Amino acid sequence: MDVSKATDEQAERSEEPVFSAVIRPHRSLSPEGFRLVMVLVCLTSTIASVPFLVMGFWPVAGFFGLDFLGLYIAFRVSYRQGQAFEILELTPIRLLFRKVGHRGDVREWLFNPLWTRLDREVDDEFGMQKLALTSRGEHVVIARELSPPERETLAEALGRALADVKRGY
Repeated sequence: MDVSKATDEQAERSEEPVFSAVIRPHRSLSPEGFRLVMVLVCLTSTIASVPFLVMGFWPVAGFFGLDFLGLYIAFRVSYRQGQAFEILELTPIRLLFRKVGHRGDVREWLFNPLWTRLDREVDDEFGMQKLALTSRGEHVVIARELSPPERETLAEALGRALADVKRGY
C-alpha cells in the first residue's frame, strides 16, 4: 500500500463529521398562519372601530390601527430573529460551534474535542436550563433557542459523540 494514499485516507477520516447539528429557533406560526392572523385582526379592528366612527369618536379608530401596526411589527421582528441559527460540527480533531445572527453576523469557536466537556444546568422542576461547551477556560452557551427536552436530547447525542471521539471511535 502506498504511504501517501494511507495518509490521505487518514486525513479524510479526521475531517469527516462524527456529529453535526443545525439549531434553529422554533416559530409556531407559518407564513400562511401569519397572513390569516393579520387579516382576522384587521377585520376585527375595522368592525370594532365602526361604531366609534359613527358616534364621532374617530381617534379610537386610529388607536385600533396602531394596535394592528404594533402587532404586525412585533411579528415581523420575531420572524427576522428566527433567521438566526447555530451549527455544531464534531470531527475527530475539532469541535466547531458557529453562531449566525439574524443580521448575518457570524461568530465561531473551535475546540479540541479531547479537552471539551458539556456543562449542563438542570432544574428539577423545569429540566435542562443551560447547555454549554467548556474547554481550557472558555465557556460557550449553546442551544439557547431549544426547549429543555430538546436541549436534553441534543446534550445526550453530543455527549455520546464526544465520548466516542475521546475513545478513538
